[in-house]
Amino acid sequence: MKLNCDMGESFGPWSMGMDEEVMPWIDMANVACGFHASDPDTMAKTVRLAVQHSVTIGAHPSYDDKVGFGRRSIPHSLNQIKHLVAYQAGALDAICRQYGAQVSYIKPHGALYNDMMANKGIFEAVVGAVASLPYTNNLMMLAKSDMSEFDSISASYGVTLIKEAFADRAYTDEGSLMPRSREGAVLKDNTAIEAQVLQLAKEGTITSHSGKTLTLNVDTICVHGDNDHSVAMIEQLKKALTG
Repeated sequence: MKLNCDMGESFGPWSMGMDEEVMPWIDMANVACGFHASDPDTMAKTVRLAVQHSVTIGAHPSYDDKVGFGRRSIPHSLNQIKHLVAYQAGALDAICRQYGAQVSYIKPHGALYNDMMANKGIFEAVVGAVASLPYTNNLMMLAKSDMSEFDSISASYGVTLIKEAFADRAYTDEGSLMPRSREGAVLKDNTAIEAQVLQLAKEGTITSHSGKTLTLNVDTICVHGDNDHSVAMIEQLKKALTG
């Protein structure tokens, strides 16, 4: 089971995340591309760090929303969504190639990620953008109990889905992430987080907030490295998965 993390989200002199501490413990880095965070120098620094630690690089495109950190839905036509995904992925891939790397997958960020999961038209627009790229045909998305529609759309474009779950998020009985506004939506206990990750890795299941067991076909687990505690948690998870 691979660990992925959102990276390169600093901007100019403003620092966010603990990328240097996190990178040695993850397998896949979702690198911000300048629309919700980051800038060319930050992107380059993150790419160099990923290359140093043999971490696979993915583009992390979003709506053009630095003030809202990409967490606000912004109305777009489907063609505009295709263009903004391709634009950001292309910028990151150009920087990657300066350091002997390339973009290996796309993972939308924030509101674009959530909108893609809720709206099949937006999902197909993102899939179409990925299918047009010459350097990857891989799209990371939230694993669901029923993936049939998503699988059908992606297969029609020749796009491969990388299905992820979240280490520190509670799940509803329907297999969706519990809204952050609800109590208990974010897991904070290290033992509970490790148990959830190992259950996904070993059994292919997850236990919902109410205690229901759900089957999830997962390729990767998303972790967050914003502080010393979370970095220690990532190290603990990596050792548990590989030990």
